Amino acid sequence: MRKLFDISGLFYKIGEFKFRKYLNIKLKNSFKQRPDLMVIMMNPGASKPIDEIDNNDSESEAIPDRTQNQIMKVMIACKLEFARVLNLTDIREPKSNRMFLKAKEIDQKGIPHSIFDPRRKKEFTSLFIKGIPVIFAWGVGKELKDLAEMAIEAIGNDNRIGLNKKDFDWAYYHPLPQAYKKQIEWVDKITKSLLFNSKNEDPL
Repeated sequence: MRKLFDISGLFYKIGEFKFRKYLNIKLKNSFKQRPDLMVIMMNPGASKPIDEIDNNDSESEAIPDRTQNQIMKVMIACKLEFARVLNLTDIREPKSNRMFLKAKEIDQKGIPHSIFDPRRKKEFTSLFIKGIPVIFAWGVGKELKDLAEMAIEAIGNDNRIGLNKKDFDWAYYHPLPQAYKKQIEWVDKITKSLLFNSKNEDPL
């Protein structure tokens, strides 16, 4: 499946910290210049550029992970060609407990590590495409609440799709839960929601 897509992103560093601004998942040979799907997740995890240059001025080819496979499955099922992934935080760290510790340290240094931070409004406006479906899929950990609410405020409610945790307006289940059955369920439910929304928006 990965052979069907080109994966690229913008990787950067500030001091000792490694970040990723965005990730593009694009069907090979697609002529689309703008995404037809936005996806908001927690953080880039262990994502890295294939060229291993951590401070690129431009987009570089990226190594996909299992979470991105879930997005690709949805794209294929819904016949979408171009998805852009933004994260609650740009911090590249695979272990969530370490990521939260780094976030606190980076906050203390005054570095805006979230694209949804009001200080990065210009970047957000240039990267977030309005008027297309948006999948919320960052997880349900309570540590995410402040970042999630900041993202929701920046994005608004239009075209929002996700598996919301009951009684927690800000919490949306991650695409890759530990149980394989739940992974299949996530793809199935998100796909059905996207297809339903698309059908309802059809003027015919």
